[in-house]
Amino acid sequence: MPQANGKQLTIDFITSLDGYASAVGWPGLWGVNSPEYFAWLDEHKDDPDTLLMGAETYRLMSGFAAAGEEATAMDMLARIPKIVFSSKLEEPLPWPNTRVISTDAVEAVRDLKQNGDTPLHTLGSHLLCRSLLRAGLVDRFRIIVFPFITGETGRENIYDGYPDVALELVESRTFERGLQLLEYIPTLLDGPPADGRI
Repeated sequence: MPQANGKQLTIDFITSLDGYASAVGWPGLWGVNSPEYFAWLDEHKDDPDTLLMGAETYRLMSGFAAAGEEATAMDMLARIPKIVFSSKLEEPLPWPNTRVISTDAVEAVRDLKQNGDTPLHTLGSHLLCRSLLRAGLVDRFRIIVFPFITGETGRENIYDGYPDVALELVESRTFERGLQLLEYIPTLLDGPPADGRI
């Protein structure tokens, strides 16, 4: 179970319906321009959050920013404090408001939850998220599901290697063009319940 005290940690994912984080040959956000979704992002641009990510996600997202892709989302992300967990990247990093932590991510996030000043959100980084979930540090699990199945071209199925998790739905919303927001409270399971019920 997530810790009862400290700052809240939310896992945030953007996926296809079949759980892929990306797909070969597809543009960012699967090429879907949803003004309602971008407006929702804009509503949260001043939230006092810190974004957490791994090195691979940092390289991908900062590359989008440098290339001017997804300008609305990238401009918002540039203003938000970001932490990247990496033993190879070194400061200063070119993406604004980003710092590096090279120590163990689980222990660092545990400390940030207890002693940090802001709520925490992940950005992509499914392996980091899996570690944080297994450690019982995740308070909310939120995904934006794009209306595509990418069985042939999908890469990085975010749920591969995940533990069994029960999800209590606490918020849902449909954006134009079929995007779905689903937010849950996660509970780690030891396995299927013996009586078939959670």
